[in-house]
Amino acid sequence: MIPAYYHRFIDWIGDGTGLPDTLLHVHAGMAILMLARIATRRSLGSFVPLAFVALAEGANEVLDRMHFGSWRWPDTTSDIVNTLFWPTAICIGVRLRPLGRRR
Repeated sequence: MIPAYYHRFIDWIGDGTGLPDTLLHVHAGMAILMLARIATRRSLGSFVPLAFVALAEGANEVLDRMHFGSWRWPDTTSDIVNTLFWPTAICIGVRLRPLGRRR
């Protein structure tokens, strides 16, 4: 029941925006990263906001699995990569940036 409602909601977002699923995953990953950053007050270099993105994407894939009845590996893999790529790149980039001198 919940997976069916969730899937209809996701379809509604896709139909309403006209954006492809891959781009929606990129936007969702970035939105969750920023919301987690604000809510937790943790740096983007912390793994905490990134963990929120990973957990949200994991929940999304589990709900997809429950709705469709089986894993659809090409779609699942693409969704995970598209959702996590930029949040991971930002987290690593912030962690590795050289610290400037404070005056």
